[in-house]
Amino acid sequence: MRILPPAPFPVRVVAKAFLLMMPTAALAELSGESLAGPGAWWRPAYDGSASQLTELIPVVRYLGVPWFVRTTQDVFEGGVRVEVVSGLHAGAQLAYEPGRYTSESTFLEAHDVPDVNRGVSAGMHVEWDAFIGPMPINLLARARQNVALDRGAQVDLRFSAGVFRGGPVAMGVFGQVTWADAKSACTLYGITPQESLTTGLPAFQPGSGVMYTAFGWLGSVDLGSKWTVTLSLESHQLQGDTAHSPLAERRTNLYGSVGPAYRF
Repeated sequence: MRILPPAPFPVRVVAKAFLLMMPTAALAELSGESLAGPGAWWRPAYDGSASQLTELIPVVRYLGVPWFVRTTQDVFEGGVRVEVVSGLHAGAQLAYEPGRYTSESTFLEAHDVPDVNRGVSAGMHVEWDAFIGPMPINLLARARQNVALDRGAQVDLRFSAGVFRGGPVAMGVFGQVTWADAKSACTLYGITPQESLTTGLPAFQPGSGVMYTAFGWLGSVDLGSKWTVTLSLESHQLQGDTAHSPLAERRTNLYGSVGPAYRF
């Protein structure tokens, strides 16, 4: 494995060659390849929880014209997208919102904190794919409103870059900031006066602002022309009011995933 050297040829030529050579499956948000497969996901019960879980998740990326579906950019989402100019896409999507479940957390069970059920959000996004020298980059801005309007809205800004390659191995990094309005923050991290009486936790009503930041590593190991193994490791850090919620046992959580994927 090695760091990419400075390009001795024109940037456009080297960039195209680099993208064709690098195994792009785990760098799925940096390529147009279609992928599908099962994955194992290690995650907290919710951001801020001290309880960790392992579950099966799909690894999917399909970017058609105009339809798309993917799990590769932090949210399980699907919808339509169009290319506005070369490398710049705009679209609308429906997304799965995971909620928060008492049975998954020792802390929530001990305080009898009510569930936040799974849901669906609707929103729009703008996505830009480009190169910095030979390095592929992706910038995504996404807004999503829960279809249950009282559960609020969130906005994500995500940057990804492919940084290493060596034989069948590829690596990338990403960073993300997620903002929440007051309704969304209260849904996930608020304690109403009534809930305070039943849970024994102090009442808490967070305001709008940055809910969490995330930084992570993406990797893949090719097993041939069609199969690859995808890997990821990321850290989420609660920010602002949500970091001070009575439900936040800790401010930082780790996520990890691994699984095979088939290119089609």
